[in-house]
Amino acid sequence: MTSPLRILVVEDHEDTRKYLRLYLEQSGHAVVSANTVRQAAELLNSAECDVVLSDISLSDGSGWELLRNVDAPHPPFAIAMSGFGTLADSNRSKAAGYRHHLVKPIDPDRLDEVLEEASRERNAV
Repeated sequence: MTSPLRILVVEDHEDTRKYLRLYLEQSGHAVVSANTVRQAAELLNSAECDVVLSDISLSDGSGWELLRNVDAPHPPFAIAMSGFGTLADSNRSKAAGYRHHLVKPIDPDRLDEVLEEASRERNAV
């Protein structure tokens, strides 16, 4: 069982953001959300998030830019989510600082596995 995490969801598609938030909250996590790179950067700089779960293609930039340009109080466990699923996309996400690159539609079991990894790492500190 994953211990509760503080998760920032960055997604510009309203329904996806809503249902992802609902799923995560029902799993016991505290969730804040943003729909732009700018909003996400502000939240990452002020909120103490354990995890950032970010879409790559956003209306005002990319999730890749988000991680490169943020100065968070502590580095979050970053998970990219995208409709782009090539090896090059995954490599670009990892180069930007994402630990995982999940392809949409996201498999809930895979998301749970990745969040369990984030929880174990947070609890090991």
